[in-house]
Amino acid sequence: MAREPLSEEEIRDELGRLADWRHVGGSLATVYKLPTAAAALALIAAVGEVAEELNHHPDLDWRYNRVILRFSSHDAGSAVTARDVEAAHRCTLRAAALDAVAQPERLPQGPAGS
Repeated sequence: MAREPLSEEEIRDELGRLADWRHVGGSLATVYKLPTAAAALALIAAVGEVAEELNHHPDLDWRYNRVILRFSSHDAGSAVTARDVEAAHRCTLRAAALDAVAQPERLPQGPAGS
């Protein structure tokens, strides 16, 4: 899969198909809320499967029943690439299968880990 950074226009186009995601701080990011901490861990496991399938791993933050995901391609200068878009699509499908509720408006302001 191409590792060239996507243009701002390409990212906007992709976000039209990724309603649960935002372009924040050079990454595609979202927050999923689940009914319990155990359900959040099930989503984390599902995201791990996606990461292994694509050999592309997100920055992930677990907060009880919420999971924050951020995808960017470090080998492309920490920019968004087609690989990040594919990973976000697959995670969206896995989250839907677990009845996760997307809450991208709850994304922390500032860089991951702050």
